[in-house]
Amino acid sequence: MIYAHSANDLGNWHPLKEHLTSVARIAKHFSSGLEWQDEAHLAGLLHDLGKYANRFQARLKGLDSGLDHWSQGAWLALSEHRAIAATLAIQGHHIGLQQGNPDALRRLNPITLSQNHPLKLDLSHADVAELKKRAEADGLEFQKPTATAVPTNKVEQIVASMLDVRMLFSCLVDADFLDTEAHFNGDANGKRFRSEGPKLDVASALSALDSFMSASIRKGNQADKNVLQVREKLWREVTTASSAPNGLFTLTAPTGSGKTLAMLKFALEHVTANKHLKRIVLVVPFLTIIEQTARIYRAVFHDFPENFVLEHHSMAGLGCESTSIDAEGNTNNTGERQRRLLSENWDAPIVLTTNVQLLESLFSNRPSSCRKLHNLIDSVILFDEAQSLPQHLTVPALAALSHLSVAYRSSVVFATATQPAFDTLHQAVIKESFRGWQPSEIAPNNSDMFSQLKRVRVRWPMNGEKTSWNTLAHKLSEVKQVLCVVNLKRHAAELLDVLKDIEDVYHLSTNQCAEHRRAVLENVRTRLKAGESCRLISTQCVEAGVDLDFPLVYRALAPLESIAQAAGRCNREGRMNTQGKLGEVIVFEPEEETSRRCYPTYAYYQAAEKTRTLLKINHGELDINDPELYREYYQQLYDLTKPESQNERLRKAITARDFAEVARLYKLIDHDAIQILVPWEGRRDEFTALLAEADRIGISSEWMRRAQGIAISIYRPQAGHPAGSVLIPAKLRRGGVSDEWFILQDPQKTYYHATRGLQLPQSEQIFIA
Repeated sequence: MIYAHSANDLGNWHPLKEHLTSVARIAKHFSSGLEWQDEAHLAGLLHDLGKYANRFQARLKGLDSGLDHWSQGAWLALSEHRAIAATLAIQGHHIGLQQGNPDALRRLNPITLSQNHPLKLDLSHADVAELKKRAEADGLEFQKPTATAVPTNKVEQIVASMLDVRMLFSCLVDADFLDTEAHFNGDANGKRFRSEGPKLDVASALSALDSFMSASIRKGNQADKNVLQVREKLWREVTTASSAPNGLFTLTAPTGSGKTLAMLKFALEHVTANKHLKRIVLVVPFLTIIEQTARIYRAVFHDFPENFVLEHHSMAGLGCESTSIDAEGNTNNTGERQRRLLSENWDAPIVLTTNVQLLESLFSNRPSSCRKLHNLIDSVILFDEAQSLPQHLTVPALAALSHLSVAYRSSVVFATATQPAFDTLHQAVIKESFRGWQPSEIAPNNSDMFSQLKRVRVRWPMNGEKTSWNTLAHKLSEVKQVLCVVNLKRHAAELLDVLKDIEDVYHLSTNQCAEHRRAVLENVRTRLKAGESCRLISTQCVEAGVDLDFPLVYRALAPLESIAQAAGRCNREGRMNTQGKLGEVIVFEPEEETSRRCYPTYAYYQAAEKTRTLLKINHGELDINDPELYREYYQQLYDLTKPESQNERLRKAITARDFAEVARLYKLIDHDAIQILVPWEGRRDEFTALLAEADRIGISSEWMRRAQGIAISIYRPQAGHPAGSVLIPAKLRRGGVSDEWFILQDPQKTYYHATRGLQLPQSEQIFIA
């Protein structure tokens, strides 16, 4: 008997033929309905061809060193079947996708590899013909695919073509992970596969949403009648638009108009009209939004099966692929198999995730990051607060999403009150994906909604006036209820220092774990509703999509869309309008040594400067209720910054079809991130239970899901950083320790502050903004 994997806990070994045929079957199922499903099946059969070698079988018994067992199947897929996507997927199913240019493919020849292997490995066997004979003798048949994901007879649009490779790669690696997991979780009856996620019951979901809307939104809502009228109008607009075939859409509506539920309504109705659609994925830029949205979705679907709504927003795990090889042929023998088995594959009807998770996965080369991509096929993908897409990544992102819509039958919706003029980048996008970017607006009559929902008056800074923290603190202390949004965590800390003797001051930032932020927001909402004093100092994390309603907002000068989003937290429900008043938004400029130091990134600074320019052109006044203002702003900003010409290194990596380099350069967050479990007092018992479980048996995927509420993402500290002394790697369930999950050792309650959250030694350079 020839084996794929060593014994599981019951002592059962995993036969290679069974593994290959099972992976092929699952991979073909994942690609069902696509032209290249036969190629996915072939990739499954060939991905572990090198395990037929005697040396690999000896390696399973600990009698040989690390071996390359994947390149032989990759070469057979290329040399006999011209299946380029299968070739790259097979080559990368342990080490990550590599290069897809002709020179790199030629170097897969076993003769070349046996003389100069890039990972300094031996091949398990260099004679591919001999391995093929052994596989055929074992009952396997390798048939030429009727169609391939990367045709060899036409010019490709490279972003689209690379996504096709990643899609086939996703089908292969998820099938491989699931079958391997089933073996190692096997019981007396054989392999035990994880349970499939629940299916999207659209009729029941729509009924639950309509009931929630009637009970929680329409009845007893204290919002101004204009706000309620606009929400009802938007509700009708999305229903009308939902009958369109799958494609690209925008949803432009003012803050406070109920976009969160309206998007969900559109998606469910859209699935009803387009029967092939099977999943809804909501993508948000900030953890504060996903926390609030998850709470709403849980309330809507509280009677539905567990994991009907899946939250997946860890920012860890998107780093570089390890290249050391263990006995199974897995990279990183201290836990790479567990990393892969614990990674999410988004097998749920509704998924809530982040821009980081979705967009970086679309450009990743890692098996654990890409395994979920095939579940974007036949999906409705909703981007909330679409203005947050970084400019330097915009064109390739739009190209990938456009191709996802055309080739994989999905719909993509960009929703925001401050809609970027992405359609002006159509000609740049079309070079990478033939459909380009020309979305349809779901609410074409949105200008009426914006004019009807005028709830604030904005006071802009005059003649370059600057405001000190002491002056600002004095102004904040004189009013009863006020929100102040600043651009940097450092600024928030300085302002909190000045306000330390003032009562009823609250703070919000991503230095706090999700449950801590949730508690702060609930406390703030309660005090606002009761008319009690409340002064909230926050970073930008409060702006987009967070449901708060202050009578007064101070906002540090920022990009125009950020100011508008902050204004959406002012008089949100329009209740001041009934008294003949408007909410007030005061834009100020902090005193700083240089203006650049007032902003988190250079792109943010450029956008803020464009706001300053528009103010000068318009004599110190801008109407944030005019949707045309944002189009003018974005067009001028794009003329200045030229997103299509940004990120030259990324464009060169795409042209070279260098998957590993593209993955390294396509980062919404420039640094590798880790997760830290923190002992917030509000969830001390939960922390203690998770800590005990991690110490006793190690962490699991279920543990990670439970831990997300009291975890914080930070940039990975460099070796020797003082923070490392208080961050203990979490133990993995099957041995070794995690390089992504850490536990804060804080017995003296020194490093997690009740107001400010995580305060690690010399932490400014390692916190994620």
